[in-house]
Amino acid sequence: MHKASLKDFILLITLAAIWGSAFFNIKIASADYTPMALAFGRIFFAALVMVIYCLIRGIRIEAFGENWMWYATIGLINLVLPFFFISFGIIKVQSNMAAILMSTAPLYATILGHLFIKDEKINLLKFLGVFIGFLGVVFLFSDDLLINQSNIFYAFMVVLGPFFYTLGGLFSLKLKHIKNEVLTSSILVWAVIILLPVMFFFENPTELRPSWGSTISLFYLGVVATAIAWLMRFYILQNNGLVFQSQVAYIIPIFGLIFGYIFLQEKITYKIIIALIAVLISTYLIEKSKKTKNPN
Repeated sequence: MHKASLKDFILLITLAAIWGSAFFNIKIASADYTPMALAFGRIFFAALVMVIYCLIRGIRIEAFGENWMWYATIGLINLVLPFFFISFGIIKVQSNMAAILMSTAPLYATILGHLFIKDEKINLLKFLGVFIGFLGVVFLFSDDLLINQSNIFYAFMVVLGPFFYTLGGLFSLKLKHIKNEVLTSSILVWAVIILLPVMFFFENPTELRPSWGSTISLFYLGVVATAIAWLMRFYILQNNGLVFQSQVAYIIPIFGLIFGYIFLQEKITYKIIIALIAVLISTYLIEKSKKTKNPN
């Protein structure tokens, strides 16, 4: 891996800004789209972009090959469920708070890794990271101005998002020998197949009359915040490695906070700031523990 250049850092910050912008766009789209329709639209547009990308690059999509069951399982766990829970929760939760709650994914990764991956056992730094991150989330839930009896259920729905993202990542380790483009396009195709009949069974999306603003946000979520952002992530991984790319987790909630304030005039309380700092420290300690274990 080459030494990170100014271009690499600009790409990393751009990726964080794109992912951070997803939260206020979900909030905008949720005004006219149901959580299920929002999740489906995001997955559909992302799948469309990835299929076109694979066709142009001559990459074979293996959604219906020998690993089809794994692709379907990961598509359900890593895309359908988290996209739905986040879209549902953000109805009554500020987008900036959702960004902080979503950035707790490293906490789930540490716990699940300890339970199911032999080389990912918890050490002192990881324990401190998980503990500080947990305290930060608990402290955020104590903010009565943002979380109360009227929306605490929705906040827990958001928290389920990173859990299923992490669980899906754990399942995807079974297919780590498969190229990222093939894996991503295949699970997106299966996510569309799974969610489409479910959506029509529980609701009638043809009755929706969304505004142009909500539809543009939905299109942005699928094309930019999912498909293009994933391609950027893959480029950064290829050129700079996992450690450099993982630093994006520090920046996403900051952009989520800024965008929520600028575009939605959302409140920023001192408890949000403290929770954000706690999550950033938590993520840093967890990543630091990996570097300590693997200095090369």
